[in-house]
Amino acid sequence: MNLRVVGASLVVSIKSFYREKTTMFFTTTFPILLILVFGTIFMDADKVNFDLYIQDLDGTKASAEIVKTLDLTGKFKITKVDPAIDATQYAKNNKVNLVLIIPKDLENSYMQYLQFGGPDAFVTITYVYDPSSNSVDTKMQILNMVFAKMNQKLTGKPPFVRTAEISILTRKYRFIEFFIPGIIAMAVMTASLFGTVNVNTELQQKGITRKLATTPISRTDWVLSNILYQIILAVISTTAMLLVSYAVFDVKFRINAWLPLFVVLDVFTFVGIGMVLTRIVKDAQSAAAAANAIAFPMMFLSGSFFPLEMTPRFLQAFAKMLPLYYVNEGLRASMVFNDNETALSYSAIMGAFAAVVFILGITATRWEEGK
Repeated sequence: MNLRVVGASLVVSIKSFYREKTTMFFTTTFPILLILVFGTIFMDADKVNFDLYIQDLDGTKASAEIVKTLDLTGKFKITKVDPAIDATQYAKNNKVNLVLIIPKDLENSYMQYLQFGGPDAFVTITYVYDPSSNSVDTKMQILNMVFAKMNQKLTGKPPFVRTAEISILTRKYRFIEFFIPGIIAMAVMTASLFGTVNVNTELQQKGITRKLATTPISRTDWVLSNILYQIILAVISTTAMLLVSYAVFDVKFRINAWLPLFVVLDVFTFVGIGMVLTRIVKDAQSAAAAANAIAFPMMFLSGSFFPLEMTPRFLQAFAKMLPLYYVNEGLRASMVFNDNETALSYSAIMGAFAAVVFILGITATRWEEGK
C-alpha cells in the first residue's frame, strides 16, 4: 500500500466533490433540509391543536359551558357553525373532517337528569365526520375523554380506576431527537452507496478502470482512497446536521465514541454493497436503479423516519434483516438513551455485516472490467 498514492487519489475525489454541486447538495444540504422541515412540524407536538367545528342547536348556558370546556383543553381551535344549516352538507362543502353537534333541549335534559336521574336521562352529542381523514380519530378520542370526565363530575363520584406514570428514562424525549439519528444513518448510507455506484460505473463505462492497472495505484490503494473519501463526506454531513440540530432545536444528545463507530460501519457496509452492485450491473443507469431498489426500502422500512412499532409485525421482522436498522437503533441507543449494551450488540452485528459485504466488494473489484 502506497500512502502517497492513496492521498493523491483522495485529493482528486475531494476536488471532484467540490465541483459537483448536485452531489454537495444531496450529501449535506438535503439531510439538513429534512431535519429543518420535520423538526419544525413536530417541534411542539405536545402543543398541537386541531380545528373543531361546533354546531350548537341548544344555544343555552349549559351548551355554552360545554363549548368553553372544550376550548379550555387547549387541544382545539373552535369554529362555530350556524345552527340553521345542515351540518353534513356543511362538512362536505367546506371539506371539514369533523362537526360536533350539540343537540337541542340539552339544558332541559340536563335539569331533568339532576332532578330524577335514571338510565333514560341522557343527551346524545353527534359527530359528523369524514372517515378518510387521518386526524379525525385523534380528535374523537380527545373529545370522548373530555366528555368522560364531564360524566364523571356529574355523578359526583371519584373515579374507581386511576393511572400512574413511571418513566424508565430520566427525561422526556422529543420527536426531533428520535428523528436526527435516523437521518444521519440514512444520509451516510445514501452518500456511500450512490457515491460508490456512480463513480465506479462511470469509470467502467469510460474505460478508466482498465487503464488504472497501468498506473502505480493498486486495487487496495484505490479502494482505501474511496473509503477515506466517503468517511470524510460522512463526517462533514454528520457534523453539519448536528450543528444545525443543536442551533435550531436545542437537542440533547450524548456524543461519544459510538457515533463515529456507527458512521464508519455505515460507510463500510454501503461502500461494499456499492462495489458489489457495480460488478453485477455494468452500465450507470442500471446500477443507479439497483441502488435505488436497495436504498429506498431501507429508508422507509428500517425506522429512519418513524418508530417501527407503528408498522405490522411482519415488517418489523423484515426491518431487522436490514443493516440500516442496526445503524438507526444503535445511534439512538447511544445518542439518546445512553444504552451502551444495545449499542455494543448492534455495532457487533453491523461490524460482521460490514466485513462480509466489504470483502465481497473488494473481491468483486477488477481493473480488467473497464472497457
